[in-house]
Amino acid sequence: MKHIKYLGLALIILFAIIGFVLVAGYFAVKLGLTDTRGIVDSIDRYSTGRTNYPWMQGQEWQVLQEAISKDEAVIKRAALAAGIPSRVLVSALVPEQLRLYYDEREIFKGFFAPLKILGNQTQFSWGVMGIKPDTAKAIEVHLNDPTSPYYPGPEYAHLLDSTSSPLEDVRFSRIANEDDHYYSYLYAALYLRQIVAQWQHEGYDLSRRPEILATLYNIGFSSSEPNKTPQIGGAEVEINGMTYSFGGLAYEFYYSDALIDYFPIE
Repeated sequence: MKHIKYLGLALIILFAIIGFVLVAGYFAVKLGLTDTRGIVDSIDRYSTGRTNYPWMQGQEWQVLQEAISKDEAVIKRAALAAGIPSRVLVSALVPEQLRLYYDEREIFKGFFAPLKILGNQTQFSWGVMGIKPDTAKAIEVHLNDPTSPYYPGPEYAHLLDSTSSPLEDVRFSRIANEDDHYYSYLYAALYLRQIVAQWQHEGYDLSRRPEILATLYNIGFSSSEPNKTPQIGGAEVEINGMTYSFGGLAYEFYYSDALIDYFPIE
């Protein structure tokens, strides 16, 4: 009986700790404590048309481009469904994954690198595109609200429909699916399409501005304010002692020859 008593007490303590971690995580996301420090960058420091950028000089990039090439078909399918160029979508994927590879060194060495796979997040952000739960919900709302400034048009309204429930579980299982990244890409592509729609409504065309779209993808809907002089920036990404902005990495990738045979500039 004594052993059973101690076992029961241990289980209570364990569940209490798990509950505390989950609650703490929830409020950390709500209060923005999980947000990465951002910077405003200058496009002047970035160049185009190269294949030997410093961030390409390492195992991380070799692993990443192989992992992305495996998803060529599903990336193109999601981009086509959302009405954006596939290379624009990959331009947001590259800095997201490079940041994860360099931040999670042990996981990269022991898991991502040997298997040549993308990092699939399941905690504060979800999937290979690092989509936050609140952002995913907002994407769904904008698809079906013609009064929303982000409304992309009726042709996209049913792309995220589901006959399963509860919706919270469906959303997570779709975006964080380790075996099929389609919905992770689709949510991200729809986010980018909605940002394009918002700026188009104000008379600005971002459809061929990967550095601005990636920046706004990184910093969120609430920071997207259409104007004639949008700034590149976003989260800092540290790679081998050099600091890049999220949008800056997207810019260099987009205009490089990297993966150009898979995702050409359209």
